[in-house]
Amino acid sequence: MKSLNEDLKTGQFKQIYLLYGEEGYLKRQYRDRFIKAMLPEGDTMNYAHYEGKNINVREVIDLAETLPFFAQRRLIVFEDTGFFKSAGAELADYIKDMPETTYFIFVENEVDKRSKLYKAVKAKGHIVELTTQDEGTLKRWIQGIVRREKKQISDSVILYFLNKVGTDMENIQRELEKVFCYALDRQEITREDIDAVCVTQITNHIFDMVNAVADKNQRRALDLYYDLLALKEPPMRILFLMIRQYRILFQVKGLLKQGYGKKEIASKAGLHPFAAGKYMDQAKKFRMSELRAVMEDGADIEQRVKTGLLTDNLAVELFIVKHSGKAQA
Repeated sequence: MKSLNEDLKTGQFKQIYLLYGEEGYLKRQYRDRFIKAMLPEGDTMNYAHYEGKNINVREVIDLAETLPFFAQRRLIVFEDTGFFKSAGAELADYIKDMPETTYFIFVENEVDKRSKLYKAVKAKGHIVELTTQDEGTLKRWIQGIVRREKKQISDSVILYFLNKVGTDMENIQRELEKVFCYALDRQEITREDIDAVCVTQITNHIFDMVNAVADKNQRRALDLYYDLLALKEPPMRILFLMIRQYRILFQVKGLLKQGYGKKEIASKAGLHPFAAGKYMDQAKKFRMSELRAVMEDGADIEQRVKTGLLTDNLAVELFIVKHSGKAQA
């Protein structure tokens, strides 16, 4: 990101940019900033936008060959084309000798670094992966937004907020806007404000359910289950997400036993570093044998629902009751 900010600051642009990765908010932010910086405001004559999988490459090339109309450059933006996984070979050949007045910006979710187009862009332009941000970066970003609103928020409340709404930056911004409106006449943002207006991400809801099961807090676990049903979440999706959580915990527990730290566990388990710490704490509440038994039981419950032996709602309820009940003396 530092190199992108430097290009925007100096106005010395590469001819081709590829922005890819899972953090959609950052991709859109940089896309819009480059469009604004590279073209005069309102210049629609020298701007084109292509999106989706069925793009006519010959049409793109014909447009790219056209000189800009009373301007320094022509800018073409591509989004979610899949060109970097397949069908990008013709464009790869073209960009090697494309006119100096034509600029491309590609915005993609996934790329194949072995593809012909990826290698061509790397040779001529600039490639930046925009991934989910770590806990420290998110905290600083949130603090900056809060300060611009002339409000205050403590580090502990920021962590509480992240635990509730997740780490997706676009969702964070939406939820912060709701908090600002709710706390309009007050300077300090509190946990109560967050509880009043923020929507708990379903993954965090499931996390709390598994915590309640681990703590043998059956009432809490069932209340959370009923909350999800009230939000129209299908019972079998809830069961799937719970079993997925136990599978992650099983993996994290194994990595902890091997002596790995948070950073390595996050990488090996495919978790956000912020989430990895939470999973590590939760995994300590279970034995490996417990986690294995829960996953096996989940598979059995799913089979009994499919064969009509149990209704989905009752099956998931029985699953939660069984694993959140206190052990008999």
